Amino acid sequence: MIDAAPGSPTFYRRPLPDGLVAFASPEGRALFREALARGGMEGWFPLAEHFHTQAEPAFCALGTLVMVLNALSIDPARAWKGPWRWYAEDLLDCCDPLEVVRTRGLTLPRFACLARCNGATAAVRYAADTGVDALRADLVAAGAGGPTVIASFDRAGLGQTGEGHYSPIGGYHPGADLALVLDVARFKYPPFWVPVSRLHAAMVAPDRETGRSRGWVVLDRDGTWDTQVFRIACETPGWQTVVDDVRARLPRVLAEVRPGNVAALMQMLAASIPVELQALVEPRQGAPVEILADLRASPLAAAVPMGDVARLVLFALSAPDAAWGGLDPRVREELDQHRNALPVAARGEVDRLRAQLDALSGP
Repeated sequence: MIDAAPGSPTFYRRPLPDGLVAFASPEGRALFREALARGGMEGWFPLAEHFHTQAEPAFCALGTLVMVLNALSIDPARAWKGPWRWYAEDLLDCCDPLEVVRTRGLTLPRFACLARCNGATAAVRYAADTGVDALRADLVAAGAGGPTVIASFDRAGLGQTGEGHYSPIGGYHPGADLALVLDVARFKYPPFWVPVSRLHAAMVAPDRETGRSRGWVVLDRDGTWDTQVFRIACETPGWQTVVDDVRARLPRVLAEVRPGNVAALMQMLAASIPVELQALVEPRQGAPVEILADLRASPLAAAVPMGDVARLVLFALSAPDAAWGGLDPRVREELDQHRNALPVAARGEVDRLRAQLDALSGP
């Protein structure tokens, strides 16, 4: 199939600029062996198992996240093709529509949002505010098998063509102070070694969308998403607004609670849970019936009859946390007593749902 008009220019990869070392070159291979011997390549193996080429020219962020989510063994909990569950770009349609990403790419905050709502933790570092020593420390940790580092840099700062780009860091050479960029645009550039100071300088360039510098994101698996009963369906349109609205509404509801009136609190919480939030929490297929039975049998839940999903949400929202500074200590004690009366498995599901809601409300 011809994909370009006759006579129009086409491109098949580009040579790396001076100062960048191709991974598969003799020098690049020698650097790999040295870094491996010095303990800087432990993070390379899971990423290499899932090395991925971005599916669209503007999908570097999505291609990067696909590689890392699969390397972290995060179950998407929804079908990809037929019965198979696996991350691909078309499953990453929650924080921004794919049509928007296709034309505009992703900013660092939206990249972090996308990672969090797919079961990862995401710590954002802006290069203009965070020095090269901090980047080096994160690279050392990643090279030793710790959380993965995702680089967001300006290609021009490395002498390459193009502008903003995302790719995972596959390893760190402590002796030469080099980072291995596993470039997801393999149709353009191969994986390459780059001096850490030069990579950091390329991250300082501002993103025109945000006005802030680029930087890096530290990604890891978020264990709070390893649930048995439910999953939060962040691909549901408007999920961020729903979660933020519920979190803002809680203090107003709790301000009206008096000691000895926890059943009334549950009724108020039940009335304040929007239908949209219940739609956001999907039961998993084959959820253990024992956990659902434990939740249904709770005296506190029985006081407010409702469906299984609403009951889960209700319990999660009624678990006191540090944000409830104005909550009467006696009310907090009553809520803790009811929560602690749940069997361990059911309480774990409740805690994980609450942690997910908190994470999705984060910056």
